[in-house]
Amino acid sequence: MSIKHLLGAVAGLILTVAVTAQVQAQDVTVFAAASLTNALNDIGAQFTARTGNRIVASYAASSALAKQIEQEAPAQVFASADLKWMDYLVGKKRINPDTRINLLGNALVLVAPADSKQDELEISPKTDIAALAGAGRIATGDPDAVPVGLYFRQAMERAGHWQAVEAKLARADSVRAALALVERGEVPLGVVYATDAAISKKVKVVGRFPETMHDPVVYPFALVAGRETPAARAFLDFLRTEDARVVFGKYGFKVN
Repeated sequence: MSIKHLLGAVAGLILTVAVTAQVQAQDVTVFAAASLTNALNDIGAQFTARTGNRIVASYAASSALAKQIEQEAPAQVFASADLKWMDYLVGKKRINPDTRINLLGNALVLVAPADSKQDELEISPKTDIAALAGAGRIATGDPDAVPVGLYFRQAMERAGHWQAVEAKLARADSVRAALALVERGEVPLGVVYATDAAISKKVKVVGRFPETMHDPVVYPFALVAGRETPAARAFLDFLRTEDARVVFGKYGFKVN
């Protein structure tokens, strides 16, 4: 074979490999709890750099995302901030239960604007959080659906303070929306996850809820039934790698 023909063959091979890589690269649509935004963005960037498969993420309250998936939204991976909404989709046969993993944990915290005069306190079932808010309101996710609000409601019901707290709630459509209300100083207090408080310089943690006051904060991940592509499976597997664990740990998640 002449040098000219050899060079042509090599060029053709390179082009074939490049085209094949483009064909094989796939988007992975991930519907994930708002509190996972920063961590999954970082992990998604690592995954794309290694595989060429791009992560297309939609972040919102787990409740809203679950309802969208129920209505056939094109999600391939679902990550919930509680077991309830994953169980809901399993019941609707929208989740492949064989792929389900309880990957992460988190903690519930009481936050105030960074310039607040509210001192740090030790929260217990005796803590009167409604009184701490004074004439103001307490921001958290809507306790009728949004996981962070569900956990908070559970804590207050167990402590016998729900009725007083409910009257002062500023109901947000996600934990990040609740955090924003505190950041802007629109409310004196908010209840969010420890990981959300950690990413903000505009709020300070004034108390942590003992885990005995509410069910454990658990993040289940799974593939959406009927959309189990190789790329989606690869991303779910990647979330369990040491590199992903490091990122989750950096943002304060407990990795199971």
